[in-house]
Amino acid sequence: MSITDRSAARWRKSSHSTGQGGDCVEVAPLTTAIAVRDSKDPDGPRVVVSTVTARSMIDAIKQGHHDL
Repeated sequence: MSITDRSAARWRKSSHSTGQGGDCVEVAPLTTAIAVRDSKDPDGPRVVVSTVTARSMIDAIKQGHHDL
């Protein structure tokens, strides 16, 4: 699947997400990128980032660099 063809994207929500609502994102791997969307608005906007950028962002979050 190319970056421009997202119709077959297989979205995945975190296993830490509960059915109680809240702030959750879903991700879908593409050929050379990762798509991200708001789980509460699946038809809304999506962000697509390279796999390198996604890994860097995830590592920074795990290290606490984006804690509020």
